[in-house]
Amino acid sequence: MSKAKLKKHLLSLPKELVIEFVLELYEARKEAKEYLEFYLSPNYIAELEKCKRAILQEFFPERGFSEKPSFAKCRKIISDFQKMKPEPQCVADLMLFYIEQGCQYTITFGDMWEQFYTVLESNFAKAVDFIFMHGLLADNYERIEKILDSIIDCGFGFYDSLQDIFSRYR
Repeated sequence: MSKAKLKKHLLSLPKELVIEFVLELYEARKEAKEYLEFYLSPNYIAELEKCKRAILQEFFPERGFSEKPSFAKCRKIISDFQKMKPEPQCVADLMLFYIEQGCQYTITFGDMWEQFYTVLESNFAKAVDFIFMHGLLADNYERIEKILDSIIDCGFGFYDSLQDIFSRYR
């Protein structure tokens, strides 16, 4: 069903039925509950910290060792956070945090497989592009430089690739 069709249908319902529908949705879907709670009392910082903890857990779990962090989970965390429509700086912060954890993972555990670097390069490009498009480069420049400085000795040309990506925006 399209958004227009849904809107038309909801407008045709009595207010009480719409309220009942929203309450049922709230109870039925965890994502809807989180979204509605955030919508009614937005706390970007708390949500950002929750997302950061989830990403950190992928790379450095509290217990044990993460043999293969799930990049898909990390991307979903960022995507879900973006759907809540937070301030762009919060999204940029989360995107860079994800890259920082990936870099710290390879610094901590040594060279990774090539796809590990390829995925991080792609996500770094998305992060820098997002930052640039929202006029946040000046606010994040030092942090990005720090990321680059931290990976100078990483393998598979990782440092060079990230430098090339960032040089397009300098």
